[in-house]
Amino acid sequence: MALPALATVDELAAWMQREPAELPPSATLVLDTASAIVRSEARQRFTRGTTTASLFVRSGVVRLPQLPVLSVELVRAGGRALRADEWRLQRDRLRVPLGVMDPVTVTYTHGYATVPPDVRAIVLTLAGRVLTNPSDLRQESVGSVNVTYAAETIGASLAPVERDQLARYRPRAAVVGLG
Repeated sequence: MALPALATVDELAAWMQREPAELPPSATLVLDTASAIVRSEARQRFTRGTTTASLFVRSGVVRLPQLPVLSVELVRAGGRALRADEWRLQRDRLRVPLGVMDPVTVTYTHGYATVPPDVRAIVLTLAGRVLTNPSDLRQESVGSVNVTYAAETIGASLAPVERDQLARYRPRAAVVGLG
């Protein structure tokens, strides 16, 4: 199932200070691609959805990777469904009995009611860069006019500052003691 873009063509037109009809037909594809790049970097879907995932247990805690977690519908461990009184949800962590072994399969609902504004801004900025410089030019000259594009405008990639902004949405890694 394809996920919806994190911004609309109308939002992109407004962001670029243009009318929607002025955007090329590829604007939808560019928004879909920019959304996929942002989702990949953040490791989040952002939109509402239900996921079933097999996850590892660490000291009686299972981290649910898609945020924010809204509800947990089902927890399965050891081939059986755990009763609601056998687990407890705390933000993105599911506490299960200490004897529960890997993997735990969890079905849960997650995501934002609306795309966070900073995420939407990154998608729109990335899409705008691609549409403004579709040929990935570094520099172009026409007569006496010279235009030089910043390195961030070449290719459909995120700038370092955008990666930093998305870092807060990435699931945190668990620390595991060795030996």
